[in-house]
Amino acid sequence: MLDFLQTGLDGALFGTTYALIGIGFTLVFGVMRKINMSYAASSLTAAYVGLSATVLMPGLTLPVVILSLIAGGLIGAIIYFLCFRFISRHNELASLMASVGALLTFEELLVHATNGMPMAYPSLMDGRPWKFGLITVRQDLSVVFLVCVVAMAIFLAILYWTKLGMATRAVSQQPVAAQLCGIPLEKVNLSTFIMTGSLGGLAGALVGTSVGVLSPMLALPLTVKGLIVAVIGGLGSIPGAIIAGIAVGAFENIFQELRGVTERDIYVMLLLFVFLLVRPNGLLGKHRFRD
Repeated sequence: MLDFLQTGLDGALFGTTYALIGIGFTLVFGVMRKINMSYAASSLTAAYVGLSATVLMPGLTLPVVILSLIAGGLIGAIIYFLCFRFISRHNELASLMASVGALLTFEELLVHATNGMPMAYPSLMDGRPWKFGLITVRQDLSVVFLVCVVAMAIFLAILYWTKLGMATRAVSQQPVAAQLCGIPLEKVNLSTFIMTGSLGGLAGALVGTSVGVLSPMLALPLTVKGLIVAVIGGLGSIPGAIIAGIAVGAFENIFQELRGVTERDIYVMLLLFVFLLVRPNGLLGKHRFRD
């Protein structure tokens, strides 16, 4: 039991990175009713861009994280213009396939840039784990958890306490009515991609600093985990994505403890299937009815 508690705690702390990626998927869907399949791959690319800061400032992790966040926002804007801006909002399939193409492009770029080899990533904290009775808490995962919580708090503050956030929520609820009220849809959509891109770049950097390495092979697993978190939390629900990200991280680690790393993802997918059968709208998703 103690092993399961320890494993679940470590997974929950790491699961906040999944929550950030899930927020990116669910916010874009909530605003545009479209899924950006390239989101996790672009987040990983931003983390690699941040890693280039170690060439100028070796041994420092904070510049790497900040540069990843900035690069994520810029890449998010590029994806918006390439895959969504000039495609009709009523043509969901075209934008979906365009984002899939961007996903494959980012993955190939990373493979060619790194020769497919993992690269070491600096750690935020190298100290000894903290002891709380029989429970041990890794310092690096604790810092990752705190950074994710602060990032989520800032993001929610922007979303609920600023004019940009009000415009974003208005477009999410009624895009036509929002446009009639003078809200520029394209600017709101662009700001959404920049915000979610920055969160994704931060998530990619935190994944790298938690694991200790970055690999181009992480693009597909992060995409799958982000989509699972968004669906379990409820597409369009940011609080649901946060809860689901932490839960998926905890269950993933527990499954790994029980069945090994080779079967871990199988049981995470089974968890998704259970939610699709029992609660298809997710934890905090809303039922949608036709008037």
